[in-house]
Amino acid sequence: MRRTRLAGALTAVLALALTATGCGGAAGDGTGNGSGSKSSETGTSTTARDRVEPLADPVAPRLPATVASADGRTVTITSTDRIVPLSGSLNEIVFTLGLGPKVVARDITATFEQAAKLPVVTRAHDVSAESVLSLRPTVVLAEGTTGPAEAIAQIRDAGIPLVVVKPAKALSDVGTRIDAVAAALGVPDSGTALRKRTQERIDAVRKGIPARAEKPRVAFLYVRGTAAVYLLGGAESGASSLLEAAGAIDAGKESGLTKDFTPITSEALAKAAPDAILVMSKGLTSVGGIDGLVKVPGVAETPAGADRRVVTVDDGVLLNYGPRTDQVLTSLVGQLYGEKK
Repeated sequence: MRRTRLAGALTAVLALALTATGCGGAAGDGTGNGSGSKSSETGTSTTARDRVEPLADPVAPRLPATVASADGRTVTITSTDRIVPLSGSLNEIVFTLGLGPKVVARDITATFEQAAKLPVVTRAHDVSAESVLSLRPTVVLAEGTTGPAEAIAQIRDAGIPLVVVKPAKALSDVGTRIDAVAAALGVPDSGTALRKRTQERIDAVRKGIPARAEKPRVAFLYVRGTAAVYLLGGAESGASSLLEAAGAIDAGKESGLTKDFTPITSEALAKAAPDAILVMSKGLTSVGGIDGLVKVPGVAETPAGADRRVVTVDDGVLLNYGPRTDQVLTSLVGQLYGEKK
């Protein structure tokens, strides 16, 4: 329970930062390269359109579907005509399963192109029950950290089937989340196909990682300059699994940071001693690019800061652990191991 509360509190803090800096906004706000963008002064660009790739042959839902929700409830879904996923990651999964035409709303973090015109039913990450209910959903999908609890209760009390999916923290969560969403929407066969496709693509990226005698040490920094948020990721940040899959060492985790995030200090960065810094693309923009990032106390004194070696991935996809995880890994690998200019 303590870990869940920590995750929820962090989500709220980061959401406020997103709002303060205009990140994760509506269509046309410049959010996103989908698979990531190159910001270090070495390596190869991996810029791509921020789109999801639906299954070629989606199947029609078989309903009713009765599933176990991650909050301990049993939920029966009788219609998927009007779906409301309450996170960017869940939106991504639903669209990729081929059910995008049935989605009637999005969370502010669902920034990919196909969802961009949908109405937003969250303020930062706080769900507006009134906004959700006004769209007459037939099923709502939420994360374990979705809140506030009063809004979730209000949606349930209105008689709307609401299924909670466990939050993603690692590569091992990708398949289980796809399966959970697919089961809730009555398309388990599509879930199996998407899970297989996603895993095959992840495996293909990992096979192409160059062999190195020494693994690069990468520190994940969450920064939002205009909100004065400067955090160093630790073992529970969500980035460790991606970095390790990309053949790197999570410098924050390896330096002994066991929590999700801790405020950046010169001492913590010196101990982490990263060779490269991973930062979300909007976060980098919020501090004025690489020039601004190296002015954050302690950054310039690290090997990464001295070399100006910064790796970026778009905010809307980095920690989703969804069907585009292979693109995230491709971006990380390309930036970490690209030829120096």
